[in-house]
Amino acid sequence: MSLSSTRLPAPDGPGSVSRAPNLPPGFTETFTSRYVDTGALRLHAVTGGEGPALLLLGGWPQTWYAWRLLMPALAQDFHVVAVDPRGVGLSDKPRDGYDTGTLARDMVALMESLGHQRFAMVGHDIGMWTGYALAADHPDRLDRLAVAEATIPGVSSTPPLFGGKEANDRLWHFAFNRLADVNEQLVSGREHLYFGHQFATKSAKALPDYAVQHYIDTLAADPEALRSSFEFYRALDTTIAQNQKRMGRRLSLPVLAIGGAENLGASVGATMKLAADDVESLVVPGCGHYPAEEAPEEMLSALTAFLAPYRDKRTASAVPTARGAEA
Repeated sequence: MSLSSTRLPAPDGPGSVSRAPNLPPGFTETFTSRYVDTGALRLHAVTGGEGPALLLLGGWPQTWYAWRLLMPALAQDFHVVAVDPRGVGLSDKPRDGYDTGTLARDMVALMESLGHQRFAMVGHDIGMWTGYALAADHPDRLDRLAVAEATIPGVSSTPPLFGGKEANDRLWHFAFNRLADVNEQLVSGREHLYFGHQFATKSAKALPDYAVQHYIDTLAADPEALRSSFEFYRALDTTIAQNQKRMGRRLSLPVLAIGGAENLGASVGATMKLAADDVESLVVPGCGHYPAEEAPEEMLSALTAFLAPYRDKRTASAVPTARGAEA
């Protein structure tokens, strides 16, 4: 941990561990919120557990809270870092830097500040976009990458503007979210309508009301949070151009691709096979877009098996550093 991180105040807002609703029993005995100064910005991370480092990065419009059901079990084998990326939750919300190249650099800086030069990563939705960028741009950092429930702009085929109804229902928010400002004006004060619709239509098993309310309250509490939630999409031209260049160097690390059978299904694995050589694909029955919350037991089982070689290798070779963390 960097000295700058030790001087930062303890997070105590509604998005912190101490203020999060309905956490699993014993959660706060293992996990704490912390601010981490990466040099470029301040990020909020929830950390806990012992073992090799494991980064959990969620997607739109969620926070670190999306991983809460998996974190206690993962912490038995890993030092878990569940982070709010820039623009999300209690992390800083700058005006720019929402392309995946910058987001990946943020994650590298975060993990380095926490003392981890190498780590494994699980990314969902936009976290999957960032995971791909991190693996491609910083191959010396990642040992294994698990991704869930996204296609990757610039890698996957671009859907036609006038596609089928199912594709339109699933993807219409891409065009809406990319607008310059009218989307903020339309959604402000109607966050429950817009984001509630996203959660309701993309899940096969409804998320708990308290969880949906928590995500929506986080977005509604600060105009900058709402603006930032759209910036990931407004940066897509830059991200797509970056991904087209990344396609020139295929990923060699092991990749696990997870899709919900009622949402993206096998297309998650198909997307990753366009960019990586060693891809294992899993389709979770009866699951929609949010496997960590809709099917936590199935996702945990898959992650445990996939991460076991990383855990065993890193545990066997771990040597304490002067900073008290795994190199």
